[in-house]
Amino acid sequence: MHDRSMVLRIAADLGKSIKRSWPNTSAGRQEMIRDLHRRAKAVGANRIVFAYEACGFGYVLWDELTAAGIECYVLAPTRMARSVKGRKNKTDDRDARAILKMVRAYVLASIELPWVWIPDHQTRDDREVVRRRLDVGERLAATKTQVYWLLKRHGVERPEDVGEAWSVAYWGWLEALVADVLPSGASTALGSLLRQMYWLDGEKAELTCAVERLSRTERYRLLVAAVGRFKGVGTITAMTFLTELGDLRRFSSRRAVGSYLGLTPSSRESGECADRKGHITHQGPSRVRKVLCQAVWSRLACVPEEYLAYQRLVKKNPKKKKIAVVARMRHLAVRMWHAGLEVMETDGSRSAVA
Repeated sequence: MHDRSMVLRIAADLGKSIKRSWPNTSAGRQEMIRDLHRRAKAVGANRIVFAYEACGFGYVLWDELTAAGIECYVLAPTRMARSVKGRKNKTDDRDARAILKMVRAYVLASIELPWVWIPDHQTRDDREVVRRRLDVGERLAATKTQVYWLLKRHGVERPEDVGEAWSVAYWGWLEALVADVLPSGASTALGSLLRQMYWLDGEKAELTCAVERLSRTERYRLLVAAVGRFKGVGTITAMTFLTELGDLRRFSSRRAVGSYLGLTPSSRESGECADRKGHITHQGPSRVRKVLCQAVWSRLACVPEEYLAYQRLVKKNPKKKKIAVVARMRHLAVRMWHAGLEVMETDGSRSAVA
């Protein structure tokens, strides 16, 4: 799928496939659906199976195909096997052929497809608010970094009487720099950055309030209270965790949770070589990993038991302290999953996921 077009490979059972293209518009997708139904009727098929790679277009196509009675699967690109040659010779038609092979293997040989879970409409809508809040927070942090390096480039150091960075006194000092200290070019750039920060700070506060209101709805109230009972886990972290994971009941074990969040180590094992562990897979929602990392560092500062557990892991491998942080992130994620799952199973409500 592209912004303006879609490339498909269509076949009936093991028959020869044909290539078709449609505009990626509402009218184009509906015409594609009618064409698929006509072809199915012509060959006497009572089942249409459709698959496409997950992308930035969301689940609009999945909604339309499902509503039309077509069995649809959204595939995870990270779980689709690709050869080195295939990665270097990539075209839309080759990708379509590869997906067709996987669909045929699924239909005719029951080989599992690497499909992704489709969240309900309410969860998708809730994600928009939480994700926007996280995006604005990242933009604000990036703008602060730009201010820091602008001052560095011009040799400007913060006076001791100004206090901590981004305090009221610090803001006043920055505004004074814009007024009459920096050269005209640097002054103009700093003024632009400060205006952006004022706006982003207001947006962050507004979106934080929106996430707080969402967390108090019947859909999330009990779940947020459960997963947020751990020190270091605030409303933003709890809501990010709940909206990104969706239905907590779909995970069968703590290993499944760690795998989904990309917090499990990769492995390489071949022949007689022992299983060698590598970096974590980094699959799944990176937003959750970021908030979990922040929560763990907060817990290390205020929860003695957390700090002791972290130190035990560091002693095993002093040169790689990040491994200990990741381990505590995975531990916290599993505890939050258990807490939320307990609420869902006892409450019996739809909570955050239907």
